[in-house]
Amino acid sequence: MKSEPDVYGITNLEQQGKTVWDGVRNYQARNFMRQMQPEDLVFFYHSNTKTPGIVGLMRVVKTDIIDPTQFDLKSEYYDPKSTLNSPRWQTVLVEFVEAFANCISISVLRGKFDADELILLRKGNRLSVMPIVEDVAVKILAMKGNSLNIEPLSIE
Repeated sequence: MKSEPDVYGITNLEQQGKTVWDGVRNYQARNFMRQMQPEDLVFFYHSNTKTPGIVGLMRVVKTDIIDPTQFDLKSEYYDPKSTLNSPRWQTVLVEFVEAFANCISISVLRGKFDADELILLRKGNRLSVMPIVEDVAVKILAMKGNSLNIEPLSIE
């Protein structure tokens, strides 16, 4: 899951402990969130920064949450086509797990994976939420010097 660090970064999540991942307004990204399950681990990626890359790890706490920003007239994520009876946007609640000691930069990821392995590396990809297959996730965790005792099967 991607966020700009000056909007909401890994340190914000660490301080708050949990957050609703609101404001996603791309159907494909939304559909990827719909596939998430409680306890899934999620990489936190800082985008639109000097060194974009994976900076931490979070865990899905709750799924199928109606994104409240779609009904907020003052929100940049307000959606006039969404109704209380038929909301268009769902999200998840995530909790902080770990901030990595070092960012795993996009250039490092490009050196280790190809676009078929990691959707993030595909040309023109701007999705804020995307899946990572288990074997790639395990390799990414190894790159940061995994200090957690995590079963690989629990990684999404």
